[in-house]
Amino acid sequence: MTKKNGITRRQAVGGGIAAAAGLVLAQPSDAKAHDHKVPKLTNEQFYDKDGKFLADKARQAYYDMFARFHYPNPKPQQELMWVQDFGMGDFIHAGMAGVFWFNDKENNYFGHDIYLLPGQQIPEHKHLKTEDAVAKREAWHVRHGMIYCLGTGPETKPMPVKLPESQEKTRTVKNCCRVMPGEVNSLNEAEAFHFMIAGPEGAIVTEYATYHDGAGLRFANPKATLG
Repeated sequence: MTKKNGITRRQAVGGGIAAAAGLVLAQPSDAKAHDHKVPKLTNEQFYDKDGKFLADKARQAYYDMFARFHYPNPKPQQELMWVQDFGMGDFIHAGMAGVFWFNDKENNYFGHDIYLLPGQQIPEHKHLKTEDAVAKREAWHVRHGMIYCLGTGPETKPMPVKLPESQEKTRTVKNCCRVMPGEVNSLNEAEAFHFMIAGPEGAIVTEYATYHDGAGLRFANPKATLG
């Protein structure tokens, strides 16, 4: 077998959904599910009686997920990690945490870790070209758990994952592929809408990308904000 960009030819042509979307996707890994119990989370755990987002409780939920995955949580990670519900009041369905480890405008590269609780979706978004940056390009490397990536391309039927109802009215992309531990997927088109949603155990994902200019970020849902 010959290799193409570090992926065997079989891997490069495998996976009908990924091929249809023009995505780079490795074949499913043989990683086994972790032998731990995943707690059921509800929005009520992360908002007070007035609807204020409780960031500290959200942060602890990610720390608990790290422990289930036996994933290190050193002090620099704790200090840099941010959590978001995107101002939507639906954290368990539309939210995330992450660390921007590096964002180099001059040399045009970016390093980011993404943390998603079970079934949690990053709201659909795209990255536009700005005065200071090209349209951001991204690739996502699953470390623990698994994700579904949705982007441009033919609609996937049946949809292999239940998508949050809170995002249904503004969802524009419906081409879906599964990305398992050790696999890498990438954005197939510059300035295209896309999003990811975690599987039933949650997910820890490393993102490799060009420089991130927040001025180019656009959400499909007008209610989504970076509060």
